Amino acid sequence: MTEKKTELQFLYLTTTGRKTGLAREIEIWFVEFESRYYILAEHFHRAQWVKNILAHPRVHVRVGRRKMEAEARVLDRKRDATKWREAQQLAREKYGWGDGLPVEIIPD
Repeated sequence: MTEKKTELQFLYLTTTGRKTGLAREIEIWFVEFESRYYILAEHFHRAQWVKNILAHPRVHVRVGRRKMEAEARVLDRKRDATKWREAQQLAREKYGWGDGLPVEIIPD
């Protein structure tokens, strides 16, 4: 009898606070595509973690037992249109929701 692999639901993202310089960790839904992670900001540029990434794009990521340093970037709706649509579609398939601002996380 084989055990079914459980799909991970959450990614833990640690950003650097743009005002305080302190580490700030959030738990957030994610999708993976072409060896990169994508997370969606429900409140777009109003999300504090998005503001932190814009100020300090170096982040720490934990997915399951994997821990890694990474570069995060907020996707541009026009320039990154294909990745934008793909991230939102994958999130809709995985979670039933995918309307937020996509942020790409590129592990080192």
